[in-house]
Amino acid sequence: MTRRVTVSAGETPKRLDVFLSTHTASLSRAAAQRLIEQGAVTVNGRPAKPSHKIKPGDAIEWDVPQPTPLEIAGEPIPLEILFEDKHLLVLNKPAGLVAHPAPGHWSGTLVNALLHHLRMEGAGGLASIGGRERPGLVHRLDKGTSGVMVIAKTDAAHQGLSKQFKAHTIRRVYLALVRGMVKGKMGRVELAIGRDTKNRKKFSPRTTSPRDAVTEFQVVERFGAKRSGVEVTLVEVQPQTGRTHQIRVHLASLGHPVLGDEAYGGRKVCVLGDMAIERPMLHARTLGFTHPATGQSLEYAVPPPADMERLLERLRRAG
Repeated sequence: MTRRVTVSAGETPKRLDVFLSTHTASLSRAAAQRLIEQGAVTVNGRPAKPSHKIKPGDAIEWDVPQPTPLEIAGEPIPLEILFEDKHLLVLNKPAGLVAHPAPGHWSGTLVNALLHHLRMEGAGGLASIGGRERPGLVHRLDKGTSGVMVIAKTDAAHQGLSKQFKAHTIRRVYLALVRGMVKGKMGRVELAIGRDTKNRKKFSPRTTSPRDAVTEFQVVERFGAKRSGVEVTLVEVQPQTGRTHQIRVHLASLGHPVLGDEAYGGRKVCVLGDMAIERPMLHARTLGFTHPATGQSLEYAVPPPADMERLLERLRRAG
């Protein structure tokens, strides 16, 4: 349902997120911020930032979120737990698993799996700071991305980990197979991105709300199949910031989209010879952080999943 309101002459100046939360009973300020960042709110027909100051006469339009289930049910979805204590757990997320419930994915998510795991283990619950749909989630990996994630089981752990992500002190290393032969040994992309003005499901430099984003990478291995003419590069990527779709957007901006990433590379990156590539070949290999309760330095690494390994083997054979 879409709501429209014109700011009255007597309205005092305030932030857009505050205005929205006071005009929609079911919308908290945090939820209003998420709605604005998703591009679901316009001021005078244009997307705006949560901090935008409204003024009398402004025409504000927003999509009121549909009611969500009051309770998220635990589901027996297998999890590969790398570490767990009473404060947090670290896991290896498989590709294809959505992080949290949302329209179109109210079940079968990582959060459903976590709730089942904790209930079966009698290990308590998840941090509530993330909200009703995102309990425990300090960060996310896209549905098609595999690899290491850390989950907060307490609000204190969530706050401690969130501070580290915000300060960019978390060590994150990804592996990506990209189209084309990347030149040089290493590189750095500094490109501010935000929600795309024409396609609200994508992120790009074409945005009304650009946020600084920095990605560093180095070449691990190059593949050039002479007979097929296919050129592919395996790169190790270290994002210095944590914007949505950052790695995918930055690599595509260099002319080297991630294999299997139709959103940013088109159909041409979803086929390699006679082989269909059904998801982005992006894997969060390493995650390092300071334990928010003990102060211990922790780091976990997992190898690429089977589909990515098979593709690597095929590329090496092709020479």
